[in-house]
Amino acid sequence: MRPPIPVLSEYGISPKHGFLPDVLPLTRLPDPYYNKWESIGANLQNLILSKRLRGVIDRLPVLSTVGLEHDAEWRRAYMLLTFFAHGYIWGGDTPCDRVPPSISAPLLDICEHLEIPPVSTYAASVLWNFKPLFVDEEIDDLDNLATLLTFTGSLDESWFYLVSVAIEARGGPIIPLMLTAVAAARQGDSATVTRCLRAFAERLDDLGELLRRMHESCDPGFFYRRIRTFLAGSKNMAEAGLPHGVMYDDGSGKSEYVQYSGPSNAQSSLIQFFDIILGVEHRPTGEKADPTSESEREGRSRTPKHNFIRDMRRYMPGPHARFLNDVGVIANIREFVESRAASDRPLSIAYDACLAMLRAFRDIHIAIVTRYIVLPSRENRARSRSRSPEVVRNRVNLATASKNETHKKVKGTGGTALIPFLKQARDETGEPSVETWARKFMSRQTKVSGQNDFFLGKDEKSDMIDEPVIEHGLAGTWTMNEEYGGICHY
Repeated sequence: MRPPIPVLSEYGISPKHGFLPDVLPLTRLPDPYYNKWESIGANLQNLILSKRLRGVIDRLPVLSTVGLEHDAEWRRAYMLLTFFAHGYIWGGDTPCDRVPPSISAPLLDICEHLEIPPVSTYAASVLWNFKPLFVDEEIDDLDNLATLLTFTGSLDESWFYLVSVAIEARGGPIIPLMLTAVAAARQGDSATVTRCLRAFAERLDDLGELLRRMHESCDPGFFYRRIRTFLAGSKNMAEAGLPHGVMYDDGSGKSEYVQYSGPSNAQSSLIQFFDIILGVEHRPTGEKADPTSESEREGRSRTPKHNFIRDMRRYMPGPHARFLNDVGVIANIREFVESRAASDRPLSIAYDACLAMLRAFRDIHIAIVTRYIVLPSRENRARSRSRSPEVVRNRVNLATASKNETHKKVKGTGGTALIPFLKQARDETGEPSVETWARKFMSRQTKVSGQNDFFLGKDEKSDMIDEPVIEHGLAGTWTMNEEYGGICHY
């Protein structure tokens, strides 16, 4: 007996807005009992700027979660406390590896209720951190969105989050659309599957255009130096000042150090849904496809091979992660298209168009990562060579850790390893293509610009490995190992 197709309402998923909440996020907790939390939230940027946040939180009483009733209130509380926790950890001259009970005790209760780790995630910074400027206009319009909370109070930080909000909203209708396609494939209804795939491809093109707008209001230098520091997790952060991770002290005396990744767009359930529904499979970085492997030949893997992608589901709200697991069981579009490749060319073309659009989306993302991470990391290091260590010796965080010369010896580089990591994910997107022309088009390799001659340019490959740069990103240290990723790994 075939498993039933998931019902979106059972996972808290909106047929219109996807993984964004069907009810708009609260702008304030309604119970006055939580006014102290709201007061800190309203003044978070100033408290961080004046370096008074830690003192305020240390004096904050431990509040109970009994006053939280509806899901929207639990989500609002989670967003507030994770922002407070990250501000407390990274808001001083040196990071603090202990989060006091005033934050930890209620946060751990909230996280147990929401089935999510006690760290800032994509859900906290994106899914539950927006409001429409005009309630009678759509939330998939980037120009109709505002954030509820930021660390810096800057337009750049708000824009960085809101681009993802708009993508989530615009991509939401794809979920019921493709579940309809799954049901049609079960019935052998090729016309409906083709129609759904064409609509999917068109919507993916829209998402790419939204992603291209990142540069409009988010400055790469400001993002690199100011915003990403607060978005760091506690995993692989020894050089940034957290050798053991972070202790969430609940007051019991039994708390231990834990290590979590920070928010990353790899935690977007929507992007993982695209891969699952199309049958795209990701391998550990550096691993090539094996044509003789049964799983490679048939594309029937139900769980991600890639450790990082699989691990990122731990950072999604529990119902969303379960939805992806259940969709993986019923996904049949790739098999359906392959079984009709010889007789139904419109179906094959529509499927390949989806892969091409998803691949193009990842290309856009690679360009953004290059501009916002790779290039600033090189500039950051170049500047550090001309400055005295005295300048930054009293401050320890991601920015100062990035300048450490000893990082040159670390296996697996940061800014340089990140691009191969993302490029492989992009290239794997085209592997299931059915049509010969599409397979050839999506397997093309980027040409080398130059032949190691001064006037012709430099070999891109040699440039990438000539001088490694270690960078600590939103999800920890970027390395070639499959369990790590970086900022916005789509």
